[in-house]
Amino acid sequence: MPLAMTPLAETSTTFAAAPSGLRGGSMEMEAAARPAALARERQDAPIPDVVVARRAPARQTGDDSLFDQLAWVYIFFRENIFRDDTARIVQALWPDLRPPRGAKLMELGCGPGFYSCGLAARFPEISVLGVDRSTRQLDWARTKAHQQQLANCRFERDNVLRLTHADESFHAVIAARLFTVLPDQERAIAEMYRVLQPGGRCVIAEPRYALWASLPLLAMWLIARLTRISTDCREPGKATVLSPVQFKRLFATQPWSRVQTWQDGRYQYALCEKD
Repeated sequence: MPLAMTPLAETSTTFAAAPSGLRGGSMEMEAAARPAALARERQDAPIPDVVVARRAPARQTGDDSLFDQLAWVYIFFRENIFRDDTARIVQALWPDLRPPRGAKLMELGCGPGFYSCGLAARFPEISVLGVDRSTRQLDWARTKAHQQQLANCRFERDNVLRLTHADESFHAVIAARLFTVLPDQERAIAEMYRVLQPGGRCVIAEPRYALWASLPLLAMWLIARLTRISTDCREPGKATVLSPVQFKRLFATQPWSRVQTWQDGRYQYALCEKD
């Protein structure tokens, strides 16, 4: 049975322009201002791709993903640094803040299970499935769910571009920071649409700024090089970030009944509904 939906009010955030740079009127003032100007230039410069030296590593782990080889780095960022969007996700999926009993939710790219475990603990009347490709991220998520005694939360290794689940299997789908490292974003949207039941909702949260989005990748690549872990990993040197126009256009690739996008601080969000 389709779930009742209530439109979500769109929000926006206005940002003040950065102050203009200091301009000296003399050679002494110009010289004094030069270090600050150089610092600003470095801040404004685009983030370069990490140059990865291909060399024989001191040790191999047998996996081609930084999210497995250095799982603890991403887990630290997810658990301690990234924004907690739980309240925004709940508001978007269930405006009355109470999901229907028996609702099934899937999180794509769940990582260490931050949202899957959080939603399962908050709403014991629903069932939550988190999927990810990283075995070690999933091990952490399963341990977390076990420690919290979450009988309604489980995790599976799956490819978000080719999910093994049947059509129209879930009432709700969520994803956070998924597109930053995903090579085929349109295919992921198609899979979200396919597994979502009619009347269901999908909520996506993505960072807006390349530096902020790239922090865990930059940290993992740096540690990989310093510790001589295999550098033949599939992850890019920096994150992919979509402009608001690109972000909204991405969801037009599927016949959603309604799509709403908005920005809030360093993140942008999408709410998609399926008839």
